[in-house]
Amino acid sequence: WPVARDDRHVLIVSVSEQKMRLFEDGKELASYPISTAKNGIGDAPNSYMTPGGRMEIAEKFGGGVALGTVFKDRSPTGEVVAVDAPGRDPVVTRILWLRGLEAQNQNAYPRFIYIHGTPQENQLGSPVSFGCIRMRSSDIVSVFERVGVGAQVLVE
Repeated sequence: WPVARDDRHVLIVSVSEQKMRLFEDGKELASYPISTAKNGIGDAPNSYMTPGGRMEIAEKFGGGVALGTVFKDRSPTGEVVAVDAPGRDPVVTRILWLRGLEAQNQNAYPRFIYIHGTPQENQLGSPVSFGCIRMRSSDIVSVFERVGVGAQVLVE
């Protein structure tokens, strides 16, 4: 069956505040510390920037895997990394793959821009990523379980 598109949820990412707010039917449900790109906002290939503007969740990966599960090419590797494990910065726990809806972010999907878990939770609140939007593992699980494909994501 085709999955019904999620038109009830909106995620608003504030680059200046390094926070993401979750809305359901226009009502704010939660706010989370995040990390966007250390190189700022942009969408050029190989720029290591976070795309700005209006996007949507295109695909979801990782439902049911343990917190800290490492992903490679959107598949769990079987490895689990502890929070703040030194020297490690893999994609962990859950993946929400973003698709740009505007000219300014048309490369988000082919650039593999995700909202995903990070083991480097001590860095949340600072722009340190290579383009993706990083979250605490427990927070990405909460968002992953609430929002569906088609949910709007606004990066501003």
